[in-house]
Amino acid sequence: MDYEDIVYEVEDRVATITLYRPDKLNAQTATMTQEIHAALDEAEADDDVRAVIFTGAGRAFCAGSDMSAGPAPALPPGTPPPSSDRQGSISIHLFDFPKPVIAAVNGAAVGFGASSTLAMDIRIGSPAARFGFVYARRGIPPESGASWFLPRIVGPERALRWMYSGEVFGAQDALDAGLLSEIVEPDALLERAHEIAHEIATQTSAVSIALIRQLVWKGLSTAQPAEMQQLESELTRGTRGTPDAKEGVTSFLEQRAPNFVGKVSSDLPAPYPWWK
Repeated sequence: MDYEDIVYEVEDRVATITLYRPDKLNAQTATMTQEIHAALDEAEADDDVRAVIFTGAGRAFCAGSDMSAGPAPALPPGTPPPSSDRQGSISIHLFDFPKPVIAAVNGAAVGFGASSTLAMDIRIGSPAARFGFVYARRGIPPESGASWFLPRIVGPERALRWMYSGEVFGAQDALDAGLLSEIVEPDALLERAHEIAHEIATQTSAVSIALIRQLVWKGLSTAQPAEMQQLESELTRGTRGTPDAKEGVTSFLEQRAPNFVGKVSSDLPAPYPWWK
């Protein structure tokens, strides 16, 4: 597929999605949203892709939604949100995505640019990374599920403080709060993201990773640990005796690198996807 507002590349079993409107600080458009969905579908369907990296072109990650058209018109009371809600739809797509997602935040990530990273698994940033959950300063509520994701990542007090103030804060504050896992110099940021992705791609089972990702994300809203333990047991029974389960033990005993062959497209055991 040809893309206009993003660049999609695959190298060494890792897909990189680059938000590509550098002259507009990669501000989000309806076209960009559609293309991100298409790229995620492409990455999911390709069993050779084991992880996905998001980054931005130029000096920003994403400056939020493109507001050049001015304020959105008011809707009559009771009007349902559009099915193509471009802010929230990316986060929901990522929430159910079966492969690891890494955000390499190279610059400003504001509004949608900040909230969209919350549904990604690992966030690293350069010293130039800046975040802003600026909704209160725009007269609107949070979007992209930020009110669900952010408190679970940094705690309710920090999440509320950031969203109440709408302040834009730097990489060190993000690191201290756990929003970023590490800060990397700009010229090494993508290289570091690929190192993380490559370790996953070469050392782990794609089936195991898909199960782990959804157990963790969906488990965040499960009331009792016993529910998750029961689900883990069911999934363990489903993977018992599979080629990947055998290879995991054999490669350990033989002290060699594993060669996992399980595919996300065909080998995920029941009851996956249990949340649907």
